[in-house]
Amino acid sequence: MALRNKSFQLLSEIATNDKHGENSPYFDGWKAYESNPFHPTQNPQGVIQLGLAENPLTLDLIQDWIMKNPQASVCTPEGVKWFKYIANFQDYHGLPEFRNAVANFMSRVRGGRVRFDPDRIVMGGGATGANELVIFCLANPGDAFLVPNPYYPAFARDLCWRTKAQLIPVECDSSNNFKITREALEETYGKAKDGNINVKGLIITNPSNPLGTTMDKETLKSIVGFINEKNIHLVCDEIYSATVFRAPCFVSVSEVIQELEHCNKDLIHIVYSLSKDLGIPGLRVGIVYSYNDEVVNNGRKMSSFGLVSTQTQFLLAAMLSDNEFVERFLAESGRRLGARHNHFIKGLEKVNITCLPSNAGLFFWMNLRSLLKEKTFDGEMMLWRVIINEVKLNVSPGSAFNCPEPGWYRVCFANMDDETVEVALKRIRAFVGKETGKPVELKRWKSNLRLSFSSRRFDESVMSPHMMSPHSPMPHSPLVRAT
Repeated sequence: MALRNKSFQLLSEIATNDKHGENSPYFDGWKAYESNPFHPTQNPQGVIQLGLAENPLTLDLIQDWIMKNPQASVCTPEGVKWFKYIANFQDYHGLPEFRNAVANFMSRVRGGRVRFDPDRIVMGGGATGANELVIFCLANPGDAFLVPNPYYPAFARDLCWRTKAQLIPVECDSSNNFKITREALEETYGKAKDGNINVKGLIITNPSNPLGTTMDKETLKSIVGFINEKNIHLVCDEIYSATVFRAPCFVSVSEVIQELEHCNKDLIHIVYSLSKDLGIPGLRVGIVYSYNDEVVNNGRKMSSFGLVSTQTQFLLAAMLSDNEFVERFLAESGRRLGARHNHFIKGLEKVNITCLPSNAGLFFWMNLRSLLKEKTFDGEMMLWRVIINEVKLNVSPGSAFNCPEPGWYRVCFANMDDETVEVALKRIRAFVGKETGKPVELKRWKSNLRLSFSSRRFDESVMSPHMMSPHSPMPHSPLVRAT
């Protein structure tokens, strides 16, 4: 221990402080999965990953496009002539073809109702890098951003760890399906000001993670009116904008501000990524689209720490410029997400589990309040430990998302194949049946199976991922003891 403390003294405060936000059941669920990952043949009693918001359901469409367009890669005989250009070129602005294609894609996702200027696109290393970049541009250490709850657990790390900004939750509840209200914004802002906290902005996610809902135009107009009145920034995380699978359609803040007569556009910034909408998080494509010239200019300088590789830009520029492919992809993605979501929800309804009505995202907000032994957050955690350790499902408890009400859990539905979905649903139904006195027949789950290192490699025949968490979690905390 003394040696460890001594080595810590050699490191920086940023590297060693606890502001990373990873001491959370959200990340502990990842650790439980990683210590015992489900595999249909090699470890059928392992933990099923329902905590990963990834979207591989349409990767076959992208793979098919790549096979038909080998010239889009500099690593093929058809595209190698561009290798020298791509290998040497690395401008902060990004390839013009890439920025044009991304701007066009963002417009198509919004139904062509708004146009985006390629010269306002700033690159970041995925949404994580883009989120941090915009906070570095807007805030000094100690400045605060309001954020409606429940919200993405890793915001604490992405937005605050290195920037030293802080988040102040705006309380939303189930009485109106967690809709953001002007009253809640005013109350939270007032309390912050009374506490001498410098509120620099408001952060929203639309579509919402974890709720899987989209904001209506009137709510967005109210939010834009609020930030204009207070003269604070609005950062809109729109990384799930192409995951809408049923009405109502997605409405971007970009659509709202072009309809408003009086709006200071310098206060509006959009964070975007291709990780969720295209299902390619490994390519690390993040975007800051700002209406503020100074944010664009200074953000571009900062982007040198998280540029998208030119090889990736080159490939995606060609793919996203194929309008026929983009239209087909967006339509099929929505269809497949909707089918998977409906199947999962109907499976839960068989044991009277309800979920917040949703129309977007890669997850839904599951209501297990009726199963809590205690109607408290301690009761929520007790139930969560049972789900992790006995039912062998990694779902994420609402408290990890700063939800003000115990008993809600986020369930990711898109990151696995159909067979794994059926196993997960059987486990849930068996568990709920046991809890409610209506047992469902199911073989007893064994907890003594282990995967060898070699068997943890990704099996292409199974979508259920066996890789390490993309969040690189800290060592096990006492919150969970997975067997």
